Amino acid sequence: MSQADAAVVQLPDDERPTKWYNIQADLPEPLPPPKDPETGPSRLKSLPELLLAECLRQENSTERWIEIPPEVQELYRQAGRPRPLIRAHRLEKRLGTPAHLYYKTEFYSPTGSHKVNTALAQAWYAKQEGYERLTTETGAGQWGTALAYAASLAELKTTIYWVRAVHDWKIQRRQFMKLYGATVHASPSSETSVGRALLAKRANHPGSLGIAVSEGLEDAKRDEKAIYCLGSVLNHVLLHQTIIGLETQRQFEQIGAYPDIMVSSLGGGSNFGGFTLPFLADAIKGKAIRFIAAQSAAAPNLQGEYRYDFADHAELTPLLKMYTLGHKTEMRPVKGDGLRYHGCSPILSLLRHRGFIDTIAYPEDERYVFERARQFVQAEGFLPAPESAYSVACAIDEAMKCKETRERKVIAFNVSGHGFMDMEGYAQVLGL
Repeated sequence: MSQADAAVVQLPDDERPTKWYNIQADLPEPLPPPKDPETGPSRLKSLPELLLAECLRQENSTERWIEIPPEVQELYRQAGRPRPLIRAHRLEKRLGTPAHLYYKTEFYSPTGSHKVNTALAQAWYAKQEGYERLTTETGAGQWGTALAYAASLAELKTTIYWVRAVHDWKIQRRQFMKLYGATVHASPSSETSVGRALLAKRANHPGSLGIAVSEGLEDAKRDEKAIYCLGSVLNHVLLHQTIIGLETQRQFEQIGAYPDIMVSSLGGGSNFGGFTLPFLADAIKGKAIRFIAAQSAAAPNLQGEYRYDFADHAELTPLLKMYTLGHKTEMRPVKGDGLRYHGCSPILSLLRHRGFIDTIAYPEDERYVFERARQFVQAEGFLPAPESAYSVACAIDEAMKCKETRERKVIAFNVSGHGFMDMEGYAQVLGL
């Protein structure tokens, strides 16, 4: 058996990355900077009140490599890093495809998702900067759980504004957040002026990630001991997540292989970016590799307009140059609700605009995606989160194209989280 045929590729601890990769040093053109709207108070001047000082520094940095603090490296070790890369032999056989399928196991984390990679860093920085409480939003619940976990390790309090449409059916995940000590509010909530205004118009408002972001920001601004932490979209979040792609790169080097296609689901961009950015650096230098972002037709933000827009519903953030559907667009709730966000990371938006990233949007009813996930579960045994099911579906679709063309392409995809607390969603869509 060749190294490339290995079922599980483990990265030795002494080869784990000790620096995050910052693609801002290698972008084909400078990233368009955030800016203020034409009217109203300056959002740019308020950024130091909204973001951790170290995260704001990283947000604007063009250094190629940024050291991971030793304390955060140790937290990563405790959280199960490095994580395995698995060759999906059984799935390949059942599909009858000549393609080689590899998946990164980000579901091997204390909370079951990749979100801990930035949560641990942000909570550690917050502790160093003297804050006592973190506020945030969450869509599918993976980010809220991850920040609650990281904050509990740092002995910090957490307040989470959770999109109501998901909060109301993911009871176990809500309990999980509270087990870590978090305070959890369905968003829109009566805790903020943003939430109260929306509830006055619609008592059963399903909420959105943009609304929850606004609530988290408003909460943090009124408490000098609190700071807001974001789980996706911004440059520093994608920076922390590059630990995924850096490990994956070294694992492919270890077996003498390299992906022809890289696939992952995309909502705001932290999962897709973390997995692909180290490889996108190779693509910028001319390496032939295709990147596909798997999305929901409920929020196909990469098929929107490339322009400046707010990152939140209430317009508390600066304007970001990104692909957007519009920050006040209403989007139908789906079970993979972590993908239901109006905008995409400015870094990934620029790379999409320059032709480096393709996208596909799967139907809102999610049956097709969850049927593909069922194939994966029955062949490989691991249950992906609903968002990760989009990554699985796209990888299988690409493998089936290889079956038709008889091409032996290497397809890499990221399973960003497990679905143990999402079974009700699968059951409703698949009729289990």
